[in-house]
Amino acid sequence: MENRAGAFKTQLSGDMAYQSFLPSHLPPHPPIMTDDEMTQLLIQANTWIAKLESISSLIPHIALFVSMYVRKEALMSSQIEGTQCTLEDVLDPTLELNANRDVADVINYIKATEYAINRLRELPFCNRLIRETHAVLMTGVRGQEKSPGEFRISQNWIGGEGASLKKARFIPPHPDDMVVAMSDLEKYMNAPDTLDVLVRCALIHYQFETIHPFLDGNGCIGRLLITLFLMEQKILTTPALYISYFLKKNRMEYYDRLTLVRSKGDYEQWIKYFLKAVSESAQDAYENIMRLVKLHDAHVARINTLGRARLTALQLFSYLERNPIMEIKGTAQALQLSFNTIAGAVKRLVDIDILVQSGGNQRGRTFSYKEYLDILRDGT
Repeated sequence: MENRAGAFKTQLSGDMAYQSFLPSHLPPHPPIMTDDEMTQLLIQANTWIAKLESISSLIPHIALFVSMYVRKEALMSSQIEGTQCTLEDVLDPTLELNANRDVADVINYIKATEYAINRLRELPFCNRLIRETHAVLMTGVRGQEKSPGEFRISQNWIGGEGASLKKARFIPPHPDDMVVAMSDLEKYMNAPDTLDVLVRCALIHYQFETIHPFLDGNGCIGRLLITLFLMEQKILTTPALYISYFLKKNRMEYYDRLTLVRSKGDYEQWIKYFLKAVSESAQDAYENIMRLVKLHDAHVARINTLGRARLTALQLFSYLERNPIMEIKGTAQALQLSFNTIAGAVKRLVDIDILVQSGGNQRGRTFSYKEYLDILRDGT
């Protein structure tokens, strides 16, 4: 029976022979079958995306929360790839001095996200954008020797640690076929289509992961494409959706469902899974942003009871929402205030239960905006 998702193609011969996968063009043929379950999942996912969008336009300090969500998505996406790192590591005020390789991976993902969103204002959603974003992702981290920003010119494969081509779980297209497949994907991403944008997004993510055009970093770029495509299609105005939370939680199912498309041509089960991921992620982001807004308002009200000292305390509080783990010296420099002024404001925020000391000795103490971090840490 013919598989509408593509075919396995024999490369080389004799003992060296292996089978790489050649994906079919998008959209699938025969076309996607929409049943009642898929329709319901589509309605649900679009409803939660719309709710997430509505608060994005209503909340004055939304950009601040979104920048934290970009960090969270970066962390989760990197954790799927096996990066050992926590939110505290990423927010550590002494990061420049102490960044290890795992933290550097996450920081690069944040930079790549910001780079791609800015570049999307000048470039269409294209392979050039994807390659440039990959270059930012891979610069200066492990994998940097694997051609950052360049599509591969050799065969790659997916398998456990140390697996050879012979024992690979999946072998993506041969480099020659990969070039054609990425060109086709670029055309599909920019072509008109009657399918719902979220269904198209599911197909694009699947196709990119199947093509695996880079020697490293495909997973992170593939998940970033979800946000970028939804922003390019004007479904999202901010990168507030962190879908890696759902995919990390259901990692084995995520891989199994991608495999099922390749082996059976069953796009429909993958699309349903993807819509659940979008729905749950958007709902989670919406509810957490509402919790952060409530926390913000309650703490501003608490600070406003401090009388004359409230102005410096508010300035420090605003800094905390961008840097929820802080130390006095660096914060004083960032806010261009004296060490003693910041030390006094920190003491007041500790006294009214907004800040807690989280580490260090007398001069090098660090303080955390704990309740804020607790909300952000959810799921990491």
